[in-house]
Amino acid sequence: MPRSRRIWNPDMFYHVVSRGNRRDALYLDDRDFRVFLSILSKTMLDHPFDLASYCLMTNHYHLQLRTSTTSISTLMAIINKRYATYYNNRYRLTGHVFESRFFSDPIPNSFGILEVSRYIHLNPVRAKIAERPQDYPYSSFRYLIGEAKYPPYFLNSSILLSMFTGKEAEKKEKYRTYIHINTEVVREKYMLLEMNH
Repeated sequence: MPRSRRIWNPDMFYHVVSRGNRRDALYLDDRDFRVFLSILSKTMLDHPFDLASYCLMTNHYHLQLRTSTTSISTLMAIINKRYATYYNNRYRLTGHVFESRFFSDPIPNSFGILEVSRYIHLNPVRAKIAERPQDYPYSSFRYLIGEAKYPPYFLNSSILLSMFTGKEAEKKEKYRTYIHINTEVVREKYMLLEMNH
């Protein structure tokens, strides 16, 4: 049965997830993470997109993006092919690096954009590899709250921060609070699970 064609609306943000083939690790060390981020920057030069948030986990990544000139499918094919070429060359491998089909879900409104960014930034907390989202180095959260300088070229922090009122520092603090309210809920949830097992 042929795959259904992906619907692309150039005015909408999408939550995009791509996983390693067989859920194998995509990033084996810091260099791999940095190369992937560099690929995002270089790709943006030829195929502009708006990226509101991102998080690179060990065997998958999350992007929250909108592209008005290149379809989501084409953009993801370019990004994944460039990284797969690097990965296979570095580790002297052949074959697929990514699962054949990435996940993409349109985000209908501003509240959805905020909620998806919360979900993306809390991934390391849910996976128990970071106590707080700002402790994880391979996501956009530290840049959005001002704890890390020099955000990557492809990150447009104004997309999320513009949803809050006040001066720049106030917006960053409000976004931090918005995320951290849920961080505590997530932590309490997992503490309860651990106590019951």
